[in-house]
Amino acid sequence: MKKIFDRIEKALINGEWISAKSHLDVINPASREKIGIIPNLGPQETIQAINAASAAFPAWAKTPPIERANLLWRWHDLILKNKTELASLISLENGKSLSEAQGEIEYSASFVRWFAEQARRVDGDTIQLDQAEKRVFTIKQPVGVVGAITPWNFPSAMITRKCAPAFAAGCTVVLKPSDLTPFSALALAKLAEEAGFPKGVFNVITGDAQPIGLTLCEDARVRKISFTGSTRVGQWLMAHSADTVKRLSLELGGNAPFIIFEDADLDNALAGLMASKFRNSGQTCVCANRVLVHEKVYASFVEKLIPAVNNLTVGSALLEEKTQVGPLINQAGLDKVNRLVQDAINKGASCVAGGKVLNEFSGFFYSPTILVDVTAEMVIFQEEIFGPVVALYRFKEEAEAIELANNTSVGLAAYFYSQNPARIFRVAESLQSGMIGINTGIVSSVSAPFGGIKNSGLGKEGSKYGIEEYLQIKTLCWDIS
Repeated sequence: MKKIFDRIEKALINGEWISAKSHLDVINPASREKIGIIPNLGPQETIQAINAASAAFPAWAKTPPIERANLLWRWHDLILKNKTELASLISLENGKSLSEAQGEIEYSASFVRWFAEQARRVDGDTIQLDQAEKRVFTIKQPVGVVGAITPWNFPSAMITRKCAPAFAAGCTVVLKPSDLTPFSALALAKLAEEAGFPKGVFNVITGDAQPIGLTLCEDARVRKISFTGSTRVGQWLMAHSADTVKRLSLELGGNAPFIIFEDADLDNALAGLMASKFRNSGQTCVCANRVLVHEKVYASFVEKLIPAVNNLTVGSALLEEKTQVGPLINQAGLDKVNRLVQDAINKGASCVAGGKVLNEFSGFFYSPTILVDVTAEMVIFQEEIFGPVVALYRFKEEAEAIELANNTSVGLAAYFYSQNPARIFRVAESLQSGMIGINTGIVSSVSAPFGGIKNSGLGKEGSKYGIEEYLQIKTLCWDIS
């Protein structure tokens, strides 16, 4: 682990690792102990990073795709070579279990591998015109400098999902990772440096998000912002990018419905719900948030769910390898989950498992919880939980379930379980979400487009479409007469 920890308390600008007089503390959420510091940088250093990325862009954009691909391959190999250390780093600063953290590192590397392959597949078109004397061609070119802003819940994977396609396309990057989980970002940048990325291609700025984000938005040389986080912050970035008319990729909040119809395989639905709901202690944007269960199978499903939730192992990943549910990220996250649970109970919901802050731990732990008889009038129906809480609603008819599922301003992911082929098509086409899990609780894959509709954002990440977010089409019209 010593290799990964070298220089991680510094930011990276133009190939130089820099510190600052002011710093921010980084806390282990499982123990509330300080595990390190990062430079608290601001607009001045952000401009320096933009200068570096802007200066590096022309040469990087003209670098042959095979050379960019080879660098990505070397980065990929180094990530996997250091998988154990990188996973431990995620567990230390994020709190997720070691098995989940190792899975995230593999997921992170898969984006680098995928876009290393895509770098050589950026093709234009020849277009037929009505005028015989003219020919039209299109070429695709990198958009330019990219400002990437990433969250704490997937501190490694969200970086490679943005940076790998940007690098493959020929863009340079100024990355602002979450100040709650910055060390994973800095470790990845260190490995990219070791892989041979040129100076200025990959820059990492740490510090307070708002002044750094505002600088990225207002600088005209930054031609694209890619952000994963809350809808509120995404709207703020969108507004402040308007004057420079930037390209935007926004992967924002979710409120995923998880529908169990009366013809569902309940054991399969239970497995899917456990996988979806309790990943990263319920702190993912695609977690099942509102579990809608048909009244005919409601009691049977609750009976299966209670022991499954009660048997989950809670604890610190670094102290107990069998841990399945770790801490929430900070006190604010813990307070929010507790507030949502108490509001639901006060308005008539019953807690049949968990339902409390786990004060026997020193970190930010909340018990895996089941709430039954939840209604749409409760705050938990409208707000993203971001915690290990299953909120169960009853419904009678298919149309009612669809109406409840769509009764939200966001539309990132949705899930439903049914064995009726006709219903599967009807429901999949009716749900207002960008991604639908049908008889599965996991929808994410490097080869599948990831992104939402409505207030869940703009654009797609991953898949063959992911690199297009970092390319612009140029039309060439040639008069051959």
